[in-house]
Amino acid sequence: MSVKVKKGNKKLSSNMEDYLEAIAVLKKDRGVARVGDISRLVNVKKPSVTSALSVLSGKGLVVHERYGYVEFTPKGKIIARGIKKRHDMFVRFLVDVLGIDSQTAAEDACRMEHTVSSETFENLTKFIEFVDTHPDGDRPEWLKRFDHYSKTGKRLKCTIKEAGRRAEE
Repeated sequence: MSVKVKKGNKKLSSNMEDYLEAIAVLKKDRGVARVGDISRLVNVKKPSVTSALSVLSGKGLVVHERYGYVEFTPKGKIIARGIKKRHDMFVRFLVDVLGIDSQTAAEDACRMEHTVSSETFENLTKFIEFVDTHPDGDRPEWLKRFDHYSKTGKRLKCTIKEAGRRAEE
């Protein structure tokens, strides 16, 4: 999802969001973010990073001195956290619910985080929380059934009907 930025009420592009996320990852992992590190992580040349930092600085999201570290402004830190949270939630959904391998999930999450509406993201978050708080502390039976269907293309027979209820109830 593109995050609205107050200046001119313009949204950040997905590329600018990727730069903010990369800076956040580097600061978390290494304590600092430098142009060269960002360049390697985002897989672009250093001048592209410098241009992006100029845009982000102009929007009041980062501070960067030539040859120095990149720092978030308070507003930039909030936006970067939101982007990272979205990314992590999509990865969790893809890996933990749909059973996608982590590399593919990370790549797909990077695309999804920029396009999904706030409403969809909020409901996806609730869904993950719902699954996580299953009373038995284990993977819910219906999700195990989905796992089986996903692997085999065949549904398991439902055993809930014996209680006089339909499986969907």
